[in-house]
Amino acid sequence: MNTISRWTPYRGLNSLQEQVNRLFDDTFSSHRAGQSDLATWAPAVDVFETENELVVKADLPDMNEKDIDVRVENNTLTVRGERKFEQQASEDNYLRIERAYGTFTRSFSLPNTVNPEAIRAEYRNGVLTVRMPKREESRPKQIKIGVSSDGK
Repeated sequence: MNTISRWTPYRGLNSLQEQVNRLFDDTFSSHRAGQSDLATWAPAVDVFETENELVVKADLPDMNEKDIDVRVENNTLTVRGERKFEQQASEDNYLRIERAYGTFTRSFSLPNTVNPEAIRAEYRNGVLTVRMPKREESRPKQIKIGVSSDGK
């Protein structure tokens, strides 16, 4: 008895697309592995809000404080800098270079509730912490409810 199978014209297309993607990934990643110092990078960032401030934490390992620039202009926080590749051995002795080097820029729009004059930045243990206090008028306030003794 013959088996009838349904013809699906796009059946092999997904595997072909995966093969093409893998080809490009392998080609560019192997090219980049030898020249990662030329690659652009963006440090990982956490942004969170407390009752009194907005906080940005950026991972900037193996950087000097003087190579980091933090600015606020037109309600935009911009962190930029450069991680320099310092060879500790001759280039021929490196078996793999995966960390990205070079300049980076990260920008974040700030709400109008932030007080730009009170922003503080601190760099410790490879983490940049930018604390942006909220304006006094934008902080939540609790209003006490008065209760009269005569019930009126």
